Amino acid sequence: MKKIATDKAPAAIGPYSQAIVVDKFLFASGQIPINPATGEVEAEGIEAQTTQVMKNIGAVLTEAGIDYTKVVKTTCFLADMADFAAFNKVYEQYFTEKPARSCVAVKQLPKNVLCEVEVIGYLG
Repeated sequence: MKKIATDKAPAAIGPYSQAIVVDKFLFASGQIPINPATGEVEAEGIEAQTTQVMKNIGAVLTEAGIDYTKVVKTTCFLADMADFAAFNKVYEQYFTEKPARSCVAVKQLPKNVLCEVEVIGYLG
């Protein structure tokens, strides 16, 4: 197993890694809309927060040597399913290859953010 870490995405705020590579697969921890430069949630609204999440995911993917087109599965968490359409509007700009996906509403997310996304990527 190889740990992936980049300062271009938020540092882990708990006992976990940004991502782990096993064989030809990348398992990335969920990203929330923290600005890695400040360590704070600055984006307001679902579209702005989703955009920051996607930037954070992109940084982890880049560090692993892949991009969004190599993502095979995403798991998306929304604080409010009423944000589903607005979330998708941003999401589809990044995940153009349409990986497999689960999307669920949850009671609460870390730092009271509106969304979190985790990905599995293929390095082959």
